[in-house]
Amino acid sequence: MPHPDVLISEVGPRDGLQSVQATMPTADKLRWIDALHVAGVREIEVASFVPARLLPQMADAAEVVRHAVLLPGLTVMALVPNRKGAEAALAAGVHKLTMPVSASVAHSLANVRKTREEMVQEVRAIAALRRDIAPHVKLEAGISTAFGCTLQGEVPEDEVIRLAVQCVEAGADESGLSDTVGYANPAQVRRLFRRLRAELGDKAGAAHMHNTRGLGLANCLAAYEEGVRTFDASLGGLGGCPYAPGASGNVVTEDLVFMFEAMGVHTGIDIGRLIAARAPLMAGLPGEPVYGMTPEAGLPKGFIQGKAHA
Repeated sequence: MPHPDVLISEVGPRDGLQSVQATMPTADKLRWIDALHVAGVREIEVASFVPARLLPQMADAAEVVRHAVLLPGLTVMALVPNRKGAEAALAAGVHKLTMPVSASVAHSLANVRKTREEMVQEVRAIAALRRDIAPHVKLEAGISTAFGCTLQGEVPEDEVIRLAVQCVEAGADESGLSDTVGYANPAQVRRLFRRLRAELGDKAGAAHMHNTRGLGLANCLAAYEEGVRTFDASLGGLGGCPYAPGASGNVVTEDLVFMFEAMGVHTGIDIGRLIAARAPLMAGLPGEPVYGMTPEAGLPKGFIQGKAHA
């Protein structure tokens, strides 16, 4: 398969699993991660390091990381909200830490019980920790609620960009933008990523879009056209959005990969094997709804992956 033009970062094992009520057994998580790796996924957010009493779905985070780091060519990523989580993640052997830093004042206090300024200090502390004990590990600060917030509504664009810059100045290797509640539209995505890239250059990070209002793929395409090359997505759209009952949350990995491959933009992911990776997911979470138009419709007649379908 040709060298990938974009990096699809699979966030289902973390973002998806912590959004559902049920807890997937560890053995099923490992089978699912193995299946994603076999499909050609090369970056997976496998866990978040948070207290098990808060998120029992993530109680096995260290065990999951220790398994995932054995898979060749895979970047193993974990979400850490604070220094204590970062210490545990680094001890488990992750390759990349990602920190959620909310652009919304209200969301920051509700989500991590810290102000935005305190979270920038947390980025600084984790960057120093990483530099001291694991300098090879990457650190990304994802700016959540970058496109709007269910608690406060509009989030000023100047504040979003300023926060991303502060995170990089504090020691993050990159800072991307997350549409946490599915408010974004393509024009807004273009505008914000254009500004982010103008400020941060190659330190501008991933697009993390949600499909809550049906615009996930359109927003990913808008980000791609502004030069973004890393996209977060979740297999089966796992992680239903609590703010819009019945709507899926994360962008569906299968649909995103199909869109890019159909355009002749190579993802390095085999769509057939990716769809097959739904089986261990569904086995581990029986009865949990999974989404995706491509798996339901099938591939178009004559579709050959790796060939441009312009």
